[in-house]
Amino acid sequence: MTVRKKLAFILYIASVMLHACTSSSTKLDPPTPQPDSAILLAPTERFSSSIEDETSQLLEALVNADADIARSAIKTIIENGDKRFISVFLELMRANEIRIITGAGYNEHIAALEMLSGKSLGEDWPAWVEWYGATELEPPPGFTGWKGRLLGRIDEKFSDFLRDEYTSTIRVEEIQWGGVVVDGIPALSNPNMLPADEADYLTPDEPIFGIFINGDARAYPLRIMDWHEMANDVVGGVPVSLAYCTLCGAGIAYNGRVNGETYTFGSSGFLYRSNKLMFDRQTGTLWNQLSGEPVLGTLVGRDIALELLPVVLTTWSAWVAQHPETVVLSLDTGYDRVYFPGAAYGSYFLSESTMFPVWQRSDLLDPKDRIYALRIAGVPKAYPIETLAEEIIVNDVLAGTSIVLIAERGEVIVSGVDLRSGAVTYAAGGEVRVYARQERTFSPHPTPGYLYDTRGDEWTISEGALLGPKGEELPRINGHLAYWFGWFANFPNTLLYAAP
Repeated sequence: MTVRKKLAFILYIASVMLHACTSSSTKLDPPTPQPDSAILLAPTERFSSSIEDETSQLLEALVNADADIARSAIKTIIENGDKRFISVFLELMRANEIRIITGAGYNEHIAALEMLSGKSLGEDWPAWVEWYGATELEPPPGFTGWKGRLLGRIDEKFSDFLRDEYTSTIRVEEIQWGGVVVDGIPALSNPNMLPADEADYLTPDEPIFGIFINGDARAYPLRIMDWHEMANDVVGGVPVSLAYCTLCGAGIAYNGRVNGETYTFGSSGFLYRSNKLMFDRQTGTLWNQLSGEPVLGTLVGRDIALELLPVVLTTWSAWVAQHPETVVLSLDTGYDRVYFPGAAYGSYFLSESTMFPVWQRSDLLDPKDRIYALRIAGVPKAYPIETLAEEIIVNDVLAGTSIVLIAERGEVIVSGVDLRSGAVTYAAGGEVRVYARQERTFSPHPTPGYLYDTRGDEWTISEGALLGPKGEELPRINGHLAYWFGWFANFPNTLLYAAP
């Protein structure tokens, strides 16, 4: 493991410990498992050479508390050269690292990995994950349920998410435990709000997520959202789930109402390519936070997806200037947390490293460069925030739709804190809004909140639309910020904007 990866892992453990100290629901030490009763073989019994018939027995034997049974299973798998079990040994390697006890030992699982794969990556779990991700290997039948039962030794609720009868649109092998139990990062539900003039805990330049729907303006400070990563609220009569993945830098507002059903969400404790997997409380289905689509569970295959709602990342002072009537999250959340800017993930935000391995990467940008992410008609495109801040107005075409991106307040922010000095910094973010422009071309205006078209007409920037001088309205198109690595890992076919 490289020094950078070790540092990232140490920073991650520190953040998990902070969560553990403030939440009785977070477990760092999984309970010692009891012997499995699913298979009770005598230590001297041999497995059949018919690996297809014995797959289920082998899976259970590998996690049997009896070391002889586990070693016999390993020997059978290696003798058969069954590469499907590479994914299984990779899970066992990780299980050993997080103190889930299995019959065979850590080194035995690594040795089996190396023999089956022909790779010599030793104890470097991130390297194994990134190598496996780039392969087309498949796990053995029954792997999903087996993995659920294995991780269920940390939290039995994990086994409810990972079941063999569920359809999955992602590789279950790439689902990783994120270090907390189900709801170990607790979502806020219809949280207490304060009028702007009563929010004396906020500083003018600190970051907030701003949402405005049907005349209702609400601010969600990152100093609070870093600890909760999910807020289920009602804004302007619309059920909103503000889903925030701290690891991939994406705060996304979703309409929780789909096909007449309303869903509320929590944090599953699982990650996929370092992206949060959230779950709905109505069915227990896992959803991809970046795509707003169900990926594993009963809702998969129903052709449903969450609708994006408008959200901006901006400073508290900028948001209040635009929406003096706004309300903002109260510190009275019902949870005991250190609601100080950067307290939860400040070191991660300031680091160049990721906490978890991601195999699908692009070096067109630095991994944690911030981008504004759009998807129109299924076509994804990333716009570097640094470029948007320089250009202020970008006229573009995506999937046949003429759009204009506006980044008139490009100095925006995500808070980080230096643990040694305690200094808080605000790295470049970006207050970005996007609108359909039809065939018009726009240019900057000297006054924030306005822009010009090519005829010199003045247009007003509102949360719902661009408003023209003759009553014209150009609708908003919703997107969100993200780290480049997180967006690319989930949308490798993305386009990337480059300044002319």
